Parts: sequence; structure tokens; C-alpha cells
Amino acid sequence: MTCEEVVRQISEYLDGELDPALAEQLMRHFEHCEDCGLVVNTTRKTIELYCKAEPAPLPDEVQKQLDRAFAEMFRRGN
Repeated sequence: MTCEEVVRQISEYLDGELDPALAEQLMRHFEHCEDCGLVVNTTRKTIELYCKAEPAPLPDEVQKQLDRAFAEMFRRGN
């Protein structure tokens, strides 16, 4: 398994959506490839931090622009 193949599968691997045999291949690759191991661990930690974080409020002007854009989009029927 190449590093490129591993990178394409990281999301499914972290979500637990890979076939067990393929997941095992990725884990073996991580044991021998420091770079891919670092990528998967960093991605996992980033997801964990993101999931634990509180949403940041939008600045008032940004919220107003979004509201106008959505209103226009719905007015046009998109």
C-alpha cells in the first residue's frame, strides 16, 4: 500500500467505515511509515478538537450578509 492510497482512505478509516481487512492494511502501513502515522494521528486529534469546540458566533455584519444572500436565493427559487 502506497502513502497516496493511505491518504485517500484516512477519512473512512477514522470513521470506522473501511472493510476490516483494508483497515488492517492501513494500520500495518502506519507502523512502518512515520509520515502517514503522523498524518492520521494529527487528523484524528484535529477532529477531536473540532468536535469538542464551541461554535464561534458570526460577526453581526457577516450574519447580515448571509441573511441577505439566503433571502435573495430563496426569492429567486434556487
